[in-house]
Amino acid sequence: MKNKIESGLFGLAVGDALGVPVEFKSREYLKQNPVTEMFGFGTHHQPIGTWSDDSSLAFCLAESLCTGYDLNDIARNFVKWYNEELWTPHGKIFDIGIATTHAIHNIAKGHQPDLCGGFSESDNGNGSLMRILPLAFYLQNENDTEVIFQKVKEVSSITHAHFRSIFACFIYVIYCLRILKKKDKFDAYTEMKNTVSAFLKDKKFNSAEIQLFDRILKNDISKYSEDEIQSSGYVLHSLEASFWCFLNSDSYSATVLKAVNLGEDTDTTGAIAGVLAGIYFGIENIPEKWIKNLVRAHDIKDLAQRLLKNTN
Repeated sequence: MKNKIESGLFGLAVGDALGVPVEFKSREYLKQNPVTEMFGFGTHHQPIGTWSDDSSLAFCLAESLCTGYDLNDIARNFVKWYNEELWTPHGKIFDIGIATTHAIHNIAKGHQPDLCGGFSESDNGNGSLMRILPLAFYLQNENDTEVIFQKVKEVSSITHAHFRSIFACFIYVIYCLRILKKKDKFDAYTEMKNTVSAFLKDKKFNSAEIQLFDRILKNDISKYSEDEIQSSGYVLHSLEASFWCFLNSDSYSATVLKAVNLGEDTDTTGAIAGVLAGIYFGIENIPEKWIKNLVRAHDIKDLAQRLLKNTN
């Protein structure tokens, strides 16, 4: 599992860092000027290898899970990051979502962590999906889907408490768990659908919400054309885009470059797709030059080793 944790964390951060310089660029612009290598500056004027809040908040979650599962501690870590004390790439924050900002202010006021995230339909950005990966490592030996859903719900709700965000995270974590069991990516996709379908059988969830996920759960998301895949900061777009890029690529670099070149929320699509490709293809499939360029690579490696100790 050591390699899988390292592969996932580096897969996340490298995909993130590839997307940071072109965040908000349109797909049309990137068709003319495709990202083919890691570079610096651009949109946020950050040095090469700089990752965003996507990786920062995932690392904050991983940091907390190194000492066990404690929702209050996870939430406190998010506040520490916001105050620039924990897991910033260069000691300052340059990118943060509105929903996450509101939630962190609620945490700082002492509210119950899983009541801090927004509950309205407009609170469905990808801010909990982008950071949920470490929970999959923590839950790798958990066979009860109900327990997995409950934990995902709690951790997502710290910043994003609407059912849509929670369910997107749940689908993603279940898929990650299947890939971690060394399944073929298409077999893992089928198994994830079956697991989620079985879980839903006795649930009274809003059917209109569940239907929003039909392209992933009822159909085969990999069969859609690129024009049918959106890459905004909306959680459903991010989930679909990450699955689509991963299922239609045969290497780590192909996956993340496909994700980033979709445009718009490039760092997050790169990060979420990068996780899937990282844990599937392995860290040895991530170009070494990208890892060498990554800010705080040594710290990320150390975090992976510490998380391993508490997830075995």
